[in-house]
Amino acid sequence: MTTSYDPYAGTMPAVDPVGTVTQSTMVTADGRTRRYRLYVPASLEAVRSVPLLVALHGGLGWGEQFATNSGFDGLAESNRFIVVYPDGTNAQAGSTRLLTWNGGFCCGAAAERNVDDVGFIGRVIDEVSRAAPVDASRVFAAGHSNGAILAYRLACELGDRISAIGVQAGAIDPGCRPTRPVSVFHLHGLADTNIPIDGGKGTGVSGVVFPSPRAAPQVFVNADRCGSAPVDQSDPSNPDVLART
Repeated sequence: MTTSYDPYAGTMPAVDPVGTVTQSTMVTADGRTRRYRLYVPASLEAVRSVPLLVALHGGLGWGEQFATNSGFDGLAESNRFIVVYPDGTNAQAGSTRLLTWNGGFCCGAAAERNVDDVGFIGRVIDEVSRAAPVDASRVFAAGHSNGAILAYRLACELGDRISAIGVQAGAIDPGCRPTRPVSVFHLHGLADTNIPIDGGKGTGVSGVVFPSPRAAPQVFVNADRCGSAPVDQSDPSNPDVLART
């Protein structure tokens, strides 16, 4: 079956982000000082309850860098949601650059040292929700690469708090066992060599042998009890894009 495909249906285009940016820190239970960047749109005036997006940078990235590269602030302004950019960690205490996340099987010092990034993100959601009008039923996570891997881990382990995830170029920990239904949008390049679409050792610096990213959405197809067969959709304006729903 072939139909038209519009992933941006109902979304307003980004505008200049004229809201408030704050940088915050917290000390986690494992004694680490953790940071996050928060963007609250000016358009939230008189809005009682809004979504929260947890934006997770890729490996060797950081929150401020991901804010710049993703453009989420401008989308948050036009679509009235709050976005928070947590920072990962690395082997150097106090470092604010070149950070990774513990996605379970990847990546870097965060995984090697078993950093409790799931607990950290949970505390970030708590702090932001106390300070802003967050709708607890609309907390989402978006991540790139290593950040996508953590987003999947959040969907597995914080499914009572994360309603949906949107990931680019990620994979899922083979030990993921979702306990609640979570919606998933997964974008992956078929020519990706860093995290190969059919799995295997990537060309990046992680040195990880990745499971096939194709398996990741299937975990949630099963967990969400999706009863219908998948539907393939093509984009008439871009034949290189294929969507499987």
